Amino acid sequence: MHGFTDVDRQPTPGAWVGVLDRLGGEPFYRSYQRRVRELLHPVPGGRYLDVGAGTGAGAAALTDEHDVSVVTVDHARTMAAAMRARGLTRCAVADAHHLPFPADSFDGAWADRTLQHLADPHAAIRELVRVVRPGGRVVLADPDYDTQVLDIADQGLARRVLRFRADVLLRNGALAHQHAGLLAGHGLVDVAVEPRTLLVRNPTAVDNVLGLRSWAATAARRGALDPADARAFEDQFDEAVAARRFTYAVTFFLTAATVT
Repeated sequence: MHGFTDVDRQPTPGAWVGVLDRLGGEPFYRSYQRRVRELLHPVPGGRYLDVGAGTGAGAAALTDEHDVSVVTVDHARTMAAAMRARGLTRCAVADAHHLPFPADSFDGAWADRTLQHLADPHAAIRELVRVVRPGGRVVLADPDYDTQVLDIADQGLARRVLRFRADVLLRNGALAHQHAGLLAGHGLVDVAVEPRTLLVRNPTAVDNVLGLRSWAATAARRGALDPADARAFEDQFDEAVAARRFTYAVTFFLTAATVT
């Protein structure tokens, strides 16, 4: 599974803190995360919950921008330690499927790039809804890897590698377009969806974090792709970069709703 599925069991857990820090410096990520915070409709003095908080950057930003209190939850002790080192004291190491809070505890809750990694995203959504008071907001944000495109010479090969990313490397790589239906199914109202497309033209930027070029080699190691095809993918990837034609895109869905 993807490294974020279980950070603490990775060979170098602290490296995943660096991944989040680098992504947090990218304009696309800063922009959509700002919008996630806006969709919470934060009220000064309110109490909010960030599930799968990572380094806690979003929680810190919401606190500073709107004079609210934020409780953070992450399954990884590595991330909890990073948050505490950065001054976030309301931090719990907990399972998103079983949040350690009473019902109606928060004015809003969000999960940013969290559901894609969970064993049971449906249970996690139930928990988010449970802990938010009536009238509060729930916001979900994830990329949907069914929306991927990549410009290399062999489009069939590109689709095979992108399919591996969606179906194998992530537990729920193509769930984000269903978030609205899931929230509506839990009785939430005012359900709204906003698409935000990550477009990568310079693979030395986001690629160094997402590892686009490495996906084919990973597929080959796991027996999902012939090694010769993996090498061909890398060659065509490099050719596209050299020719300045390289284009990769994936759409994120920001889904917000109100608890009844």
